[in-house]
Amino acid sequence: MVLDCPDVLELATFYQRLLGGEINRPDPQWAVGDSWATLHGASGAPVLAFQGVADHRPPVWGAPEQQFHIDVRVADLDAAHDAVLALGAWRLDAAGDDEDRAWRIYADPAGHPFCLVRH
Repeated sequence: MVLDCPDVLELATFYQRLLGGEINRPDPQWAVGDSWATLHGASGAPVLAFQGVADHRPPVWGAPEQQFHIDVRVADLDAAHDAVLALGAWRLDAAGDDEDRAWRIYADPAGHPFCLVRH
């Protein structure tokens, strides 16, 4: 999975802090540099890659052209909410129904949507 973004290390660092893993681990399948970074998770987890795009336009949550979003399973939505905001994410959905829902919608620092989902 490759996420386009304006700053590859900023976004790789965001996801490393959210998911764990190692940024730019040597791997013959991936070349890294100023406009490309990777995040290797635990054994068997997919590699996230980040491609620098000068004119990056983040997707708009709910728009027809939105292609996908990432779900991150967490034990405590309130604690995870505080953590992702501290990492630079922002909330995309309204907070009014938090007690009735098992998920919340956010955007990463480059504007890609992701959900925190209680498990």
